[in-house]
Order: sequence, then structure tokens, then C-alpha cells
Amino acid sequence: MPNVIYKIDATGRAMGRVASEAALALRGKTLANYQRHLAPKLEVHVDNVGKMNVSILKRETKTYSRYTGYPGGLRQPSLAKVIEKHGGLSEPLRLAVKGMLPRNKLRAVLLKQLHITE
Repeated sequence: MPNVIYKIDATGRAMGRVASEAALALRGKTLANYQRHLAPKLEVHVDNVGKMNVSILKRETKTYSRYTGYPGGLRQPSLAKVIEKHGGLSEPLRLAVKGMLPRNKLRAVLLKQLHITE
């Protein structure tokens, strides 16, 4: 059971600003007892993600790259396709927060503490 619940309201804010605030909170840097090698006992709730500001240009030009492992397997869906596939802005926000967290064993633990609601 978490000791602290950190709430973020995404209404009218840019995706990167919300993601950076969520990443800082997930790491525990907003707490007085921050320890970089431990995952803090907190949950981060991001509300009203559907009301975030995402420009039309960013929806068309932003791409998410991944490689399947097969020859010619480079996949680069646009932000608009990711929104369409997942039914909202929650998955792009999760990917943005994931990219802002350190690439170590704590990343999966910290992402489980992130709760995103449309």
C-alpha cells in the first residue's frame, strides 16, 4: 500500500510538461527522503489526459520507432495512429514518461506506480 498519492491534472497542459512532472514524482524527487537506488512508496495519478493540448502538427509528425527483429521490420506509427489504436492519449503519455525514466531495473517498478485516467 502506498504512503503517498501524487495527483496531476493534465487539463490544458502540454504532454511533455505533464510527463516530466510525472517522471520526477515517480522517481521520488519531490519527497524529502529521496534515495536514488530505491523506488518510493507512492502512486502518481494523472487525471483528465483526454483534455491535454496536443497540436495537429505534432499528431502528424511525431513518430514512435520500433524494430520487429526481421529484415524490413522497422515500424514507425505516427502519434495519430497510436491515439487511434489505443483510444486516447493515455498510451502516448505512458511512453513519454517511460522515456524520461532511467533505463535500469527500477523502470518497470516505477511504471507500475503510474495510473493514467482519461
